[in-house]
Amino acid sequence: MKTPNILAAAALSMLAAAGAQAQGFAPVQPLQAQTNRADIVAGADTAARGGNVYGDVVAAPLTSRPSVRDRASVRAEAVAAAHAPNQNLDRRAFVNSEVPAQRGTGRP
Repeated sequence: MKTPNILAAAALSMLAAAGAQAQGFAPVQPLQAQTNRADIVAGADTAARGGNVYGDVVAAPLTSRPSVRDRASVRAEAVAAAHAPNQNLDRRAFVNSEVPAQRGTGRP
């Protein structure tokens, strides 16, 4: 490397170091609260009583519809589904998204 190149590199590195030091950070400033705790609690209580102002549905009480099926038939259907041999098979896990015949009938 020639002397002018070395001097140019040294000058550029000094400029870069001086520029990096010029970008100092201000020290962390302490928090200056503008309101007292009682005002914040009162505002929070008012907001909580106001409901969900950002909701996209009408505020209506939840209602349930009576079922036409009895509890025993629902339970029997759930037990049958849980004991089905292919109840946890995912079609996407098989080639061409087809469950093999031996998997669907309960045979290993």
